[in-house]
Amino acid sequence: MPLDATGAASRTQAPRVDLARVLGPWAAAAIVVGTMLGTGIFIVPSTMARQAGSVPLVMAAWVLGGLLALFGALSYAELAAAMPDAGGQYVYLRRAFGERTGFLFGWTHAVLVGPCSGATIATGLVQFAVFLSPGLTAPIALRAFGGASITPAQLWTVVVLIAIGAINYLGVRLGGRLQIGLTTLKVAVLVGIIAIPLFVTPVAAGPGEASPAAAAGTLSGFLAALVGALWAYEGWTSLTYVGSEVVNPQRSIPRALVAGVIGVGLIYILVNVAVFAVIPFGRVVSSPSVVADLVETAGGRGASWWITIAMMLSALGSLNSDTLTNARIPFALARDGLFFRFTARVSPAFRTPSGALLFHTAVGCALALTGTFEELYSLYVFSLWLFLGLAAAAVIVLRRTEPDMPRPYRTWGYPLVPLAFIAGCCALTISLWIARPVRSTIGLALILAGVPVHAWIIRGHKAEGVFD
Repeated sequence: MPLDATGAASRTQAPRVDLARVLGPWAAAAIVVGTMLGTGIFIVPSTMARQAGSVPLVMAAWVLGGLLALFGALSYAELAAAMPDAGGQYVYLRRAFGERTGFLFGWTHAVLVGPCSGATIATGLVQFAVFLSPGLTAPIALRAFGGASITPAQLWTVVVLIAIGAINYLGVRLGGRLQIGLTTLKVAVLVGIIAIPLFVTPVAAGPGEASPAAAAGTLSGFLAALVGALWAYEGWTSLTYVGSEVVNPQRSIPRALVAGVIGVGLIYILVNVAVFAVIPFGRVVSSPSVVADLVETAGGRGASWWITIAMMLSALGSLNSDTLTNARIPFALARDGLFFRFTARVSPAFRTPSGALLFHTAVGCALALTGTFEELYSLYVFSLWLFLGLAAAAVIVLRRTEPDMPRPYRTWGYPLVPLAFIAGCCALTISLWIARPVRSTIGLALILAGVPVHAWIIRGHKAEGVFD
């Protein structure tokens, strides 16, 4: 099979159905904000407090995480405005470093990062439901699998993933409208949470109080807490994956990326200020959901019940955006002849990547049955941030190799901003590997497995249909 100038397999194809460019500026902003405002802010503060050991270090992790996310968004905005195509980061890495590097990202994202993200969000959503129905965590023995056990919570996680996949199959316009509604709701809820200290007498200990569990060392504890913060901030990249479906992407994508990250960063910091102003640090460390505890402190058990419903809707909005965007990676790979051919299919009726949505949902369901929330997001963050740093490097590389490329937006603070983001990505991945070597090694092994897979695909093009 001949290759085109960029190294992709070329083949004569019948006229194909393309994705619809129907996402307006509000939908673009809702994707950024809605993906970021998911389960993280409700779940990770407790873990971060346990790891960092003090309020100042927890707040420092949130601030540093927000700055890293902003630097990343500023870097990505240049790439997204110049190349508003389906697949986002896959397109940027391929353009800057060649097909193999682009494939390694696309392969890792399609089989691990994207589905793992959805599985993590869905797991977090059902974890909120456990607050209302503790029986969801009771294990069920599976005789057909040698006595292995599974919980109703895991089964409900699979149901949620399938339902959201079905909604996005029915149309990107429908998914975009749902995203706007759910994002508006979750922002309103979080603004109300931020206001709680205005009506409740502060009872927390001073900001210097440390957790007795934080004896492993200040730096290691801080870096571990930073992983949780970055999981909560992650999501600003999602909009770039649907660049071919955004109206006026040269303006809408950069604005939504930068404004979305700044807005979410302020919300996260203010929510944590509210938490530590009302709840003692020791209780934060042991709480399964500090936001629910905060609302319960202000309004009693009934209020806590309602905020749990709101948190579930928040997670649902994040999962919807995650599914809407992440399925575009296997779609873009398949369109270039580098993935299962069925994932390149577009529904003629709904103009959605039907095959890629099916693949993304199926792998997410499998991952949801294998690990806890914390295990999933640690694996996800390690694998993702390796490539985030590489994409920021693509800004620098393309400035040199393609100086005449049209750039409707140029990264503010270049080259210091991309370099600072790259340094942060390197520090994070090394820290996470040290803290969680098994999960991180699994992630790295899956990335490297893409090298022989890519070679196999290229050889197979000569015989046609390797990925039928």
